[in-house]
Amino acid sequence: MIFLLKSEEVFKPGAFPEHTYISREFASPNISYELRLKQALKISGCLTSLIGPSKMGKTILCEKVVGFDNIIEVSGADFSENTNFWEVIAAKAELPYQGEFTTSKTLDNTTNTDQFEKREKFVLTKDKVINYYKENNLVLVLDDFHYAPEQVQLQIAQQLKDAIRREFKAIVVSLPHRSDDAIRQNADLSGRLSLINIDTWKKEELKQIALKGFNELQIHISDKTADKIASESLTSPQLMQYICLSICTLLDSDVKPISEINDSILETAYRFTTMNFEYNDVVHVMTKGPNPRGRLRKLFRTVNGKELDSYGLIVESLAKDPPIVAFTFDDLKSRIDTLIPEGDRKPDKQALKASLNKLQEQLTAKEDIYHVLEWKDNMVYIVDPLFLFYLRWGHNK
Repeated sequence: MIFLLKSEEVFKPGAFPEHTYISREFASPNISYELRLKQALKISGCLTSLIGPSKMGKTILCEKVVGFDNIIEVSGADFSENTNFWEVIAAKAELPYQGEFTTSKTLDNTTNTDQFEKREKFVLTKDKVINYYKENNLVLVLDDFHYAPEQVQLQIAQQLKDAIRREFKAIVVSLPHRSDDAIRQNADLSGRLSLINIDTWKKEELKQIALKGFNELQIHISDKTADKIASESLTSPQLMQYICLSICTLLDSDVKPISEINDSILETAYRFTTMNFEYNDVVHVMTKGPNPRGRLRKLFRTVNGKELDSYGLIVESLAKDPPIVAFTFDDLKSRIDTLIPEGDRKPDKQALKASLNKLQEQLTAKEDIYHVLEWKDNMVYIVDPLFLFYLRWGHNK
């Protein structure tokens, strides 16, 4: 009897995708990211720094190369100003960091013999934690390093500098421009870093997730349909997994046979997928903009009948077709201009740049989930592809 896989076994947005894992080439033909990471981990006395945009599969890559039996995953969010680094990573490896033993003697009246009970007080030192990791071939993966407080990042960098000299293996995973000061620009680590930059996924690579996954489920999907889903996935393999799983759920593919995926289901699947994402408050904050402090903002009438100020226009323009995660300012201005009827006044360039500056300040001052956009060097970057997807297909659209 042939047992077919279930859709949730094939498409896994939040876990290791055993059946839809796609290996990508690194910099040159036949050099994959997996091979590059294996090389880095073999270099004694070096710390591996893995940096790439959000939702690019950095953690999945580590799990693939290191293996679940040897990987110890810790998040930057696990550390605060008063956290002991070695205590945290000892606990993650299920290694007790401290305890107490004492030795006592009692007389057993039944046997008239002495009974001994031994207890010893101990503290598991940094050296013992390092040796435990080495003896058990464990690799520390410090994910989302940017979530740790800035001062704590510097302290961790110092701890790792000493540990890697003793062949402790560690991978620090972070977003671009977030960990440079603590790791990549740390003079004490100069010459002791294996640097790996993860590029965004290409459309052809993302398509392979859909083609491979639906083939595992014995469901036909055309190259054209896979291409459309890949475009909406905005360079993110995680988002591609989400959308494909949504399609299966909507079609109830685990219960009834599905011969083919057609275009008619796609928009429904996109909107259905956004129910997993909590960006409603982020969109609200961006559209509202900072407190105008009693001043009236200029409003612009749009082609679809809305009246929006510069902040509303920026948000609306980001959601337009085609989906893009990086814009020049001129590209963004052109998008905004197309939102306004021909002949109507358009927002001034300097006013738009001022709004982008204020918007960047506002988002940076808030929690990490709000850090979805970066405005620098006359470019607008969407750093969270799931946010842009929500902006395009959210339930309130």
